[in-house]
Order: sequence, then structure tokens, then C-alpha cells
Amino acid sequence: MQPWLEQVTRSSGQSWTLFDRQLPAFPFNWHYHPEFELTLTLNSSGQRFVGDHVGQYGDADLVLVGPNLPHAWQSRVALDPTQPHRALVLWFQPQWAYGLTQPYPELDSLVPLLADARRGVAFSPDTVAAVLPRLLALVEMAPAQRWLGLVDVLLLLAADRQRQLLTLQGFASEQLPRDRARLDRVLAHLHAHYAEPIRLETLADLAAMSASQLQRAFKRSTRSTVSGYLAQLRIGHACALLLDGDRPIAQIAEATGYRQQSYFTRQFRALKGMTPLAFRRGFHAGGGRG
Repeated sequence: MQPWLEQVTRSSGQSWTLFDRQLPAFPFNWHYHPEFELTLTLNSSGQRFVGDHVGQYGDADLVLVGPNLPHAWQSRVALDPTQPHRALVLWFQPQWAYGLTQPYPELDSLVPLLADARRGVAFSPDTVAAVLPRLLALVEMAPAQRWLGLVDVLLLLAADRQRQLLTLQGFASEQLPRDRARLDRVLAHLHAHYAEPIRLETLADLAAMSASQLQRAFKRSTRSTVSGYLAQLRIGHACALLLDGDRPIAQIAEATGYRQQSYFTRQFRALKGMTPLAFRRGFHAGGGRG
């Protein structure tokens, strides 16, 4: 199923959008948009879908989704059935977010948070407890105070060292570090040729490093080995293909660089905790057929 493009509008005189959504239920709505989205769900439990991630959410679940990353929430049960399912949804443009960090070195901690958001981020219970009253207070604030309040919330989220990345690298393929030219060439090659055999020596030549130097620099930059990153890239793209139609598993394996379907299935299970077929069925069971 292809996600649809949602148009996010801003109120006059405001640089970002806050929407207090209160509904009898959250229907499955597989979509994306060029804005960052911070979503706090209240009085609700169900399933959340972010890129290739399929997981459960409960009360006070807080997730930051990066630009153009498909996502959806589907409610199951309201904790208090006499009250609606509620979601505070905050949208802000990349230009706005990165514009905070360029002139103000005091806000440099936002840079890693924004990079992580391109894979979707779920925040730890302690951090959610700290930001929950601040998020609720935004609803009644005037625009200027609301702007300052959002920056305060983002700084608290940036300090969360227990935050969890939700998608694999391959699903969120925009995430390339732009400030390291040599590693940029390596990452660009991996993203362009992930379905082909990849030799470490070729990557080292692109980076003008020895193989051992590349491995160390790559690990510092991506928090992953080259082989681990490549596996995430391949499986992430496989997830995208699994969600889009009913293409045979064997064809998906070959299209993402696996010559043996059995090895593809083993690596898929190692990274996603389930087989490719179970992943596809789980997504469709959550409402992924439109």
C-alpha cells in the first residue's frame, strides 16, 4: 500500500502547527509529509506504524517522526471508554528546526535528535513524564509563548539518552551525514548499490582510507559496522517492498541483494524478529490494505 501525501497547513502568524485531536477512535491512515511530527497519544492504546516499524503504543506514548517518513496510528481501546482518544500533534518544517541550530550554538544538541527523527524516535518513560505537562500547557498558550515552549520541549527530548530508533536505515534512506565528505561518498555508494555485491576495499578506495581506518570512522559516524549498516539498508528496503503490494518474497530477496531466500529470511528475522511473510501479514492485519 502506498502512503498518501498529507498537506499540513499553518495558522496565520505562526511558524508551526499544533493540533489537539480528540476522536472516538484513530483509524489507520498511512501517510507522510515533509514536516517533522511530534505525536503524544493519551487515553489510547493500539498499534503504531512508522516506516518498517510495527509496534504497540499505550497511554502517554511520545514519538518524533522525520520528514517524508510514512506513519500511522490505529487505536484499539480507550483507557477511559467515556472519554475520546486524544493525540497532541505538533508539525514543524525542517527549515524551522535546522534554522534554530545554525545561529545558536546553545541549541546544538538538537542536531542529533533531528537526524534520529528520520528513522522515527520513541522516547523513554522518564522523558515523557518530564515533557507531558509542558506539551499539555502548549494548548492554551499564546503563539509567542507556545514557540518558546516547543523549543523547551525539543531540548528535553534531545537530552533523552534512552530514546529508541524505530525504523531500519534502508527505510529512511535520506539519513546521510552531510558534513563528512569522505564518508558521504561511502554512504552514497552503499545506498546506490546495496543490491549488488559490496567489497570493503572498494569503499575504502572511495574514502581514501585503509579498510581498518574506514571501519573505525564508519563506526564512529553511524554507530554501526559497514556490514551491519548494509544489512539494515537491505532489510529496510525489503520492508518497503513488502508493504507495497504482494510481490513474491523470493523476488524481494533478489531485489535487495540476497541470492538465497533462506539467508534473506534469516537476516530479516535477526533484524525484525519475524519472517518477511509474518511482517507483511502483521502490517496488513493492522489496516494496511486500502
